[in-house]
Amino acid sequence: MSSVADRAERARTDKFGERRRMLAESALAAIAEHGYAQTGLRDVAQRSGLSHGSLHYYFDDKDDLVALAVWNYKSECARRYDSIVETAADAAEFVDRIGAEMARTMSEDATMHRLWYDLRNQALFTSGFRNTIIDIDDLLESMVWMIVSRYAELRGGTPGVTSQVAYALVDGMFQNSLIRFLRGDHAARDRLRLEVALLLDRGTDVQAP
Repeated sequence: MSSVADRAERARTDKFGERRRMLAESALAAIAEHGYAQTGLRDVAQRSGLSHGSLHYYFDDKDDLVALAVWNYKSECARRYDSIVETAADAAEFVDRIGAEMARTMSEDATMHRLWYDLRNQALFTSGFRNTIIDIDDLLESMVWMIVSRYAELRGGTPGVTSQVAYALVDGMFQNSLIRFLRGDHAARDRLRLEVALLLDRGTDVQAP
């Protein structure tokens, strides 16, 4: 293939991929509104103002759309703590900012987080987007481990749990807070901030001077 033709093919591929990404982002809110099982491609088209034909052209099926949409969203979520890890001056500032950010995203993005847990459960029954869910879980585990490791470093200690245990604890705490918040318990946000601090503190081994 000539260089001109090669560039043209790359441009076509890039445009196709960008259009897929944009459609997936537009469809995500529609899927989050009623959950995976209750939402088909036709529903997505109606609720998001997209063409049903466009969705079928750019995606093989609903699972293909869901896989891209949830990957785009959760991979962005996994990066939202990077600046805190890089700039917090001490352990107190670090844990305060991590707790505040976690509480904020839990409440402001509640429907999206609800969709994530819905999809992770669905992946136990269907293989359509299971690999994407596994990849996201790995990504989130790395995010949690980065937070736990940095907090331990700021305190002059070491993590007192493994990466897998740290993720299980944080994920369980976050999901429980989300459930309470969605049930109308708005104090769940403030409790989550306190629980983040407690978890990080208990999960760090610090030797006495």
